[in-house]
Amino acid sequence: MDRNIGLEAVRLTEAAAIASARLMGRGDEKAADQAAVDAMRRAFNDLHIRGTVVIGEGERDEAPMLYIGEKVGKGDATDPEVDIALDPLEGTTITATGGPNALSVIAMADKGNLLNAPDTYMDKLAVGPAAKGSIDLDKSPAQNLRAIADRKGVYVDDLTVIILNRPRHEKLIAEVRATGARIKLIGDGDVSAAIATCFPETGVDVLMGIGGAPEGVIAAAAIRCMGGDMQGRLKPRNEKEIERAKKMGIKEVNKLFELEELAAGHVIFAATGVTSGDFLRGVRFFKGGSETHSVVMRSKSRTVRYLQSRHQFDHKPNYG
Repeated sequence: MDRNIGLEAVRLTEAAAIASARLMGRGDEKAADQAAVDAMRRAFNDLHIRGTVVIGEGERDEAPMLYIGEKVGKGDATDPEVDIALDPLEGTTITATGGPNALSVIAMADKGNLLNAPDTYMDKLAVGPAAKGSIDLDKSPAQNLRAIADRKGVYVDDLTVIILNRPRHEKLIAEVRATGARIKLIGDGDVSAAIATCFPETGVDVLMGIGGAPEGVIAAAAIRCMGGDMQGRLKPRNEKEIERAKKMGIKEVNKLFELEELAAGHVIFAATGVTSGDFLRGVRFFKGGSETHSVVMRSKSRTVRYLQSRHQFDHKPNYG
């Protein structure tokens, strides 16, 4: 993939972020999500790629736009073929309530290099570059935290673990607390939580727990670009989800996926803040326009670029 695709990808996340940010705090999750989807879909029409959505808003019958398998981009014969994992609004509840860390995110890779994950749960373990190679999802939380602390040269008490605040995590939370590690519980947005492990200024060292499998692939793409580490294992809730996983090409449902099995090859990741959070500021509106804060990353060079952009709406037809 051409490096310029990364900068073009930011246009997609900017469009979705601006459209959904208009609905921040208005209590309507579906409206905020639909606004993001519609804006990103329109922005795709200007992108010179032959793209296939491998992780999107769901099945075609459930998602009229940006569904799994949808073809996006201009699609000229000379345009590169890429697989796309996206979440136009990662944190719908966050946006509806005006909370922190809502993002618009997208990952792109050469065709066939992103895991085609079904819409089910995934058990995830993610760390930043300083702890790369120290994690093992087959080991207990205590064993992992000890290994991470040793790799980083700190005490377990110094670590902060970020976990989704869900009833299913009661045992995990108790086990982590027993080690002496600190915990940051979040209500939503485990893509931004996974990415936060790669930025020392966030104070987050580890992501643990079960969240969405599609979000796991998107997070893996970002973590690869940052030089961090991640493992994941599908946690289907019923036989229907098991069959769906097999139909999507996953032969071993209980397989432990390493980082490069989740997102392989040359990967590009882009995100724009919808609401302000740990590493991106949210959309700010002013008369006739807005300001956005975005990041774009490339796994090949591990370049991380921050973009602060001002948009004039009378010149940007795709920007909601």
